[in-house]
Amino acid sequence: MTMSIRVVLVDPNHPGNIGAVARAMKNMGLSELHLVRPKAFPHAEATSRASGADDVLDAARVHEEFDDAIADCGFVVGTSARKRYLSFDLVEPRECAQLVAEAAQVGNVAIVFGSEKFGLLNVELSRCHRLVTIPTAGDYASLNLGMAVQVIAYEIMLATRTGAPPPPPLDVPFATAREMELLYEHFDRVLEEIEFRDRTGGGHLMARIRRLFNRARLDQNEMNILRGILTAVQSRRRTAGKTASS
Repeated sequence: MTMSIRVVLVDPNHPGNIGAVARAMKNMGLSELHLVRPKAFPHAEATSRASGADDVLDAARVHEEFDDAIADCGFVVGTSARKRYLSFDLVEPRECAQLVAEAAQVGNVAIVFGSEKFGLLNVELSRCHRLVTIPTAGDYASLNLGMAVQVIAYEIMLATRTGAPPPPPLDVPFATAREMELLYEHFDRVLEEIEFRDRTGGGHLMARIRRLFNRARLDQNEMNILRGILTAVQSRRRTAGKTASS
């Protein structure tokens, strides 16, 4: 079975790092590289650092928007060296690789790496179903980009070559990242219409809703049910408004 596992680099600053990532990917049998707003690409330093993984670089897809890079993915994993995202489901590389191997048998998967300086921003993390962190010794947790990709890609290679039987086919595919964004936009509109406000005191209502559904991993039927409910709420409000004004 063909599996689609892509590596997504968001705002990579150094072309050499892009080449190092391509090399790490090819070492471990990955070939789908997506770049979001690379500072310099194509570039001779990227080709030099790729050390023969030119085919990965040549096939790399460049995007202006992060959402476009993950739009057709049903499972998105973000990466971070810091364990400050306490509201996210944190996993380590081995567990992450198992989740990726399973998800890739039923849909497209993205492993997302942030910029060398800042990592992933909150808006990018909000699109992720899981967050993976690479454990290191002591307080020095900084890995260069190529090294981080190598560790994750190695674990994915081990997980996908075990020969375990594939999971039973899904009756209904998981909702893609693009479909989930449409759901969140719909939620946001309805919450505004009914003047629903965050009562938890945190002030991050939509972020909490995103985390809730990212953990649940909705399939397309479940997503359509929710959108149907939201549409019904809108319809009832409009009907009630007309009745009140007549």
